[in-house]
Amino acid sequence: MVLGLSERRRRSSAVDPTTLKILVAGGFGVGKTTLVGAVSEIKPLRTEERLTEAGRPVDDLDGVESKSTTTVAMDFGRITVNDALVLYLFGTPGQDRFWFLWDELALGALGAVVLADTRRLADSFAAVDYFERRGLPFTVAVNCFDDAEQYPPETVREALDLDDEVPVLLCDARSKESVRDVLITVVRHAMRISAEQREPALS
Repeated sequence: MVLGLSERRRRSSAVDPTTLKILVAGGFGVGKTTLVGAVSEIKPLRTEERLTEAGRPVDDLDGVESKSTTTVAMDFGRITVNDALVLYLFGTPGQDRFWFLWDELALGALGAVVLADTRRLADSFAAVDYFERRGLPFTVAVNCFDDAEQYPPETVREALDLDDEVPVLLCDARSKESVRDVLITVVRHAMRISAEQREPALS
């Protein structure tokens, strides 16, 4: 088939979008699976198993009593932000007995979302500490559950002892628009840090 000049130019000028990997981390029952599912344009890959009586001694259901399943490996989803940017989302398991998977999931990631629940804010410390030690840029997103007391982002920042540069925002993990805003914040934050780290080398 012979292409017309305009068609050849359009095809030759087309550029594959940039693909970036983002982690979604946080405590048990904080809404990571919900967040990935809300925004993914493909059917998300989930590795959920039902909670059992045997797991009750190690799975703290205080505040999330209605939770009946848990992620045992990862959640995976994809979102096309625009023609030039596609994000691949990897949700980490929340329980500490599955944290050995985090190192594998973190490989090649641009940044991360630490999803927080004000009813169980202490559960966020492990993820915050992990990304701080690894030097991976992250944003804290407070999932505003209907029955949870809401606090200003700066109050959450102080409670988690976060650096001023770490973005903290409120979100609804069920809302595609809200989650999209969180992801865009993560990308911008990570790219800004990357640019700042390059500046000394260029000077």
